[in-house]
Amino acid sequence: MPAGPTPAPPPANDPAGRLAGGPAPELVATAYLREVRDQVGLYRGMSQADLAHVVMLLEAGLVPREAGGALLAALLAMHPDPPLDFVLDPAQGDLYSNREAYLRMLTPAAGWLSVGRARREATTVGWRLAVRERLLALAGALAQCAQAVLIRAEAERATLFPDYTYLQPAQPTTFGHYLLTFAYPLLRDLDRLRAAYPRANASPAGSGSVNGSRLPLDRGRLADLLGCDTVITHTRDAMWQADGPIELAALISAALVNLDRLAEDLQLFATAEFGLVALADRHSRTSVIMPQKKNPYALAYLRGLCGEAIGTLAAMAAVGKTPSGQIDSRLFVYGTIPRALDSTAGAARLMTDVVRGLQVDAGRSTRRAAEDFLGATDLAEVVMLHAGLDYKTAHGLVARAVREALETGATTLSAGRLDAAALAMLGRPLGLTPEAVAEALDPARIVAARSGLGGAALPAVMQMIAECREALADHARWRAQAEARLAAAETGLLMAVAAHKLAGARPAEEATPSEPGADSPGAHLPAGAPPELRQPPSLDDIADFVFKDLPRPPNRRRWSQ
Repeated sequence: MPAGPTPAPPPANDPAGRLAGGPAPELVATAYLREVRDQVGLYRGMSQADLAHVVMLLEAGLVPREAGGALLAALLAMHPDPPLDFVLDPAQGDLYSNREAYLRMLTPAAGWLSVGRARREATTVGWRLAVRERLLALAGALAQCAQAVLIRAEAERATLFPDYTYLQPAQPTTFGHYLLTFAYPLLRDLDRLRAAYPRANASPAGSGSVNGSRLPLDRGRLADLLGCDTVITHTRDAMWQADGPIELAALISAALVNLDRLAEDLQLFATAEFGLVALADRHSRTSVIMPQKKNPYALAYLRGLCGEAIGTLAAMAAVGKTPSGQIDSRLFVYGTIPRALDSTAGAARLMTDVVRGLQVDAGRSTRRAAEDFLGATDLAEVVMLHAGLDYKTAHGLVARAVREALETGATTLSAGRLDAAALAMLGRPLGLTPEAVAEALDPARIVAARSGLGGAALPAVMQMIAECREALADHARWRAQAEARLAAAETGLLMAVAAHKLAGARPAEEATPSEPGADSPGAHLPAGAPPELRQPPSLDDIADFVFKDLPRPPNRRRWSQ
C-alpha cells in the first residue's frame, strides 16, 4: 500500500459538507501521512471489525437484508488483504477513510457501515487485533529463546566457568548454571505477556460514541465474532484507554532488558581480554578498515533495540498523560506498539540463534575458574569449620592471605601462607593440610558442593532445567489454545458473513413453505442454488458456494468499476 502526499481533494469522508474544503497540504504531508503509514498493519484487523459490525447490524435488524448482503460482498472483496489497486491516499485521512472511499467504489450500500459506530472504534478494534496476534508471536519467540537457553545449559552443565560480580572475578560456576540466569527472566516475561493478553484482547466494539448508543448494539456478539476474551464494559473507557499501550511498552522493555543483559555479558566475554566465548560468524560483521576485527554486530543491535524500547515506554506514558478524551494516546500507538512487538519478537529469535551458535572456550574458562583466588569463599568456610572461628574472622584471615599473596606475585593460596596470616591475627597457626587447602580451592569441588536449591551442582542444575521445561510446556499449551480460539473465531465470522451474504441475495418473498425454515442455513440459499445445498447444507458447503465467484487473494478490482 504505497502512500505519499497528493493534492488534497474535497474531503470524501465528509459527505454532509461540515467542512468547506479539503485538508491543508501541510496537514496531509504530516499528520495524515503519519496516520496512514502507521495504520498499514491494522488493515486485516479493521477488515474483521467491519465484517463483524455488519453481521451484528443484520442480526439486530438495523440494516436492510439486501443492503447488508451487498455490503458484506464488497467487504469480502477487500478481505483479508488490500486489493492490488488499493492505494493509501493521505489526503483521504486515515486508513478508515481510505477503506470507506474504496468501499464506496464497490457498492452504494457503503453508508450503512457507519451505523452506530465512530471512526475510532474500527481503528481501535483493528489495533487490538493486530496487537493480540503479535503478542502470541512474541510469546512463541520468547519460548523458543528459553528453550535454546535450556538446551545449551544442559549441554554445558559441567563446563567450568568463572562467575563475575561488578565485572570482577567472583566464584567458580559452570557455563550451564550461568546460562540459567536468563531462563527464569524469559519465563517471567512469558508470565507478564500471558497476564497482559486478556486485557489486550478485550473488545471495545459496539461502544457507539462516548456514552454508548441508543441502537440495540450487541456488544457480546461482537466480542464473540472477533474472538475477544471479554468486553470492555465502560463505553468511554473502551475508546480512550491510555494504560494499555503503557503496559505493552513496559512488557516490551522488560523483555528486551532481559535479552540485553545476556547480550551485554556475551559482548564482554567475547573480547580478547576475556576470551571466554566467541560468536558464530553469522552473527558478526567485519570492520571496513581494520582487517583483524570480528565485531559482535548481533549483540550491538540487541543492545540498541533495548535502548529504543525504553524510549518507547517513556513516549507511551507521555502521550497518555492528557485529558481523558484526547486522541493523543491513540494516534501515536497505532504503529509504534505493533512495530515494537514485531521488533522484540525478532530480537528474541536473533538471541535464540546467537545462543545456538555460541562457542565456549572450555579450556580457558576452566583455567580462569581456578585463577584470581576464586575459591577464597570456600576456603574461608573451611577455615571456619576447621578452626572453630566465626565467619567474619575466617573471612578476614583469608582476605589478609590474599593481599599478601598479591603483594608477592603469588597466584594462589597455600597452607603456609594461611598459617602466616593466622599467626599475625590469632597468634597461632591454623594447621590445615596442603591437601585440605587444595580441595577447598578446586573449582570442580566448589561447584559440586553447591547442591542446594538453585545451586551450580549438577543435580540442582538438572532440577532447574526440568522445572523450566515444565513451565515452557504450560505456556505452549496456553499459546496453542489462544491461537486455536482466534482461528475458530475468524472461521465463525466468515461463516456468519457467508450466511448473511446469501440471505441478502434474494428478496424475502421468494421463500416458500417447502423450503428450509428461516433459522436453517438452507433458508438463505438463492433459488438457483445447487440441489445438494438444500439437504440441508453444511457450513463447508455454504462457504464453497458463497466464495466460488470471488477471485483468489490478492484480488484486483479496477477503480473504474
